[in-house]
Amino acid sequence: MSVYSAKEIMDIIPHRQPFMLIDTIEELEEGVRAVGKKCVSFNEPFFNGHFPSNPVMPGVLIVEALAQVGAVAILSMPDWKGKTAYFAGIDKARFKQKVVPGDVLMLETKIIKVKGPVGVGEATATVDGKVVCKAELTFAIG
Repeated sequence: MSVYSAKEIMDIIPHRQPFMLIDTIEELEEGVRAVGKKCVSFNEPFFNGHFPSNPVMPGVLIVEALAQVGAVAILSMPDWKGKTAYFAGIDKARFKQKVVPGDVLMLETKIIKVKGPVGVGEATATVDGKVVCKAELTFAIG
């Protein structure tokens, strides 16, 4: 059972289709961490061009999905309600394997540092328990 459905996620972050890249939030500790899920479908618009004969989810979109999960973690706090979390940096990004149609992408972002409106999240994406991407994400809340 999920903590937040897609509709409830849209009450927290401003993203909409086709750029909302998380389906549900499965676990949430406000201001600390969140775990989200993305069921990767062959019907995703980016598969039309990346790559038609060998569909692979772009790594940059996996990082964006991790950032959206982190945004839910931080923006679910009453102090940040109604705000937007913007990317301020991406560090230590590593991609370990491809994400393809049919995969269920589990996305976890832990908020490891916050100073004023700026913070850092440690993010990991997995498929079937195997790490597909790790990154350190810096955000600014505006």
